Order: sequence, then C-alpha cells, then structure tokens
Amino acid sequence: MGELLELLDMKVLVIFMTAVLLLFLILVIVLWSKLNKLRKQYMNMLNGGSDLNVEEALIRIQEQATVLEAEYEKSQQQIAGIMSRMKKMKSNVGVYRYNAFAQNGSDLSFSVAVLDDELDGVVLTGIHNREETYVYAKPVSQGQSEYVLSPEEKEAIHRVGQKK
Repeated sequence: MGELLELLDMKVLVIFMTAVLLLFLILVIVLWSKLNKLRKQYMNMLNGGSDLNVEEALIRIQEQATVLEAEYEKSQQQIAGIMSRMKKMKSNVGVYRYNAFAQNGSDLSFSVAVLDDELDGVVLTGIHNREETYVYAKPVSQGQSEYVLSPEEKEAIHRVGQKK
C-alpha cells in the first residue's frame, strides 16, 4: 500500500509539473509574440515605415537648432549695438529750479542738465526776472564744462549723476 501511495504521489507530481511547464510555455509564446510586435514597430519607426521617422525628425531638429543659434547670435550683436548707442543717448535729465533774485520773484529760474551715461551733454540755464528771461547753454563733458558752471548748474548735473 505504501508503494501505491508513493506511485500516486509521483503521478500527481508529474502531472503538476507538466501543467506548470505548459503554463510557462504558453507564457513564453505570448511574450515572444509581443516582443516581435514591438520589434516591428521599433524598426518601422526608425526606418520611416510609419508616419514618424526618428532620423528625419532629429535632422530637422538639428537644422532648426542651427538656425536658432545663428538668429540668437545676430540678436546678441544687435542688442550690444543698441546698448552702446543707448549709453551715448542724452536721456538722463536733471532739473533744478531756483529763485535767481532772492529779493523778488519766485522759483522761475532753472538749470536743466541733459546728459548721457558718461555725463556728456549740455546744461541749459534760464534766469528769469520781471522784464526778461535769459537762457544759456553750456556743453558738458564727463560732468565738467569748459565754461564756469554756477552752483545751480552743478546741482542739475549732480541730480543726473544720482539717478544712475
């Protein structure tokens, strides 16, 4: 009886192992077919068999990157040119109003400094009294003038220097 039980256990074991082996064989076949399908899709994608051709797409991207890089360099040069011209623009303005004659009048006299970033430009001064107004212009180079600057004109230049 013991031998029959061993023989029966052996048959069950063989049947169980055969079933597991068949299950694994089916699993390998399914995975093999999926792998072949993926391989075909991959080859089609690389060789241009589908709508997407990776090689052509990469070449297009490289060409676009080259064009963009050239445009970037051109833009950088243009920006540098604009920045150098802006430094020379007389866009910094300093205004100082004052009463030229302390005994009468009001703050109608003025000094206006119109300078660039290097403090080159002009100072305009208007001195107002009851009968007339005098306007003077003095060239300025690096914050100084070849003409004597009044304290009010110096203040106008100083106000431009403070804004920078």
